[in-house]
Amino acid sequence: MKLSFGDERQTREYACDCCNAPIERAWNVILVDGSPHAVYYANCYHHQDRDHDAWIDVVFGTWGVSPAAWDDHVTFGCRVGPVMGSPAPASTLVTGGLAGPDSPLFGTKLAREEALRHPRLAEFWEVSDFILENDPLVRRHLYGR
Repeated sequence: MKLSFGDERQTREYACDCCNAPIERAWNVILVDGSPHAVYYANCYHHQDRDHDAWIDVVFGTWGVSPAAWDDHVTFGCRVGPVMGSPAPASTLVTGGLAGPDSPLFGTKLAREEALRHPRLAEFWEVSDFILENDPLVRRHLYGR
């Protein structure tokens, strides 16, 4: 798959409910060979009393049609940040879409156990890696570059 970003990347900053520290969010469409493939949301947390980390949700499904046809949408999620015994940030599969509303956009929000068995898991990790390497906000937040 040749992944790329859509042309309408957006960012927003808001305050964390738990510590009032900034949260930076980026979201965009992921394209495969120029066609819509997924949507992602990446929240980069600057907690004052906890590790700085990022939570990434990726929504797969049918795109380019009305929300009434989004009955195949599934959302995967991961937390990326410090882990014991690793000098570099690591990704951990979590329940998808925790910060998003229950809506047709997010479809089925896969719990970690469901995601581990889902046929699109490898695809999720490929898209997640692409975001980590190429979204400037996420890359800067986690890797300082």
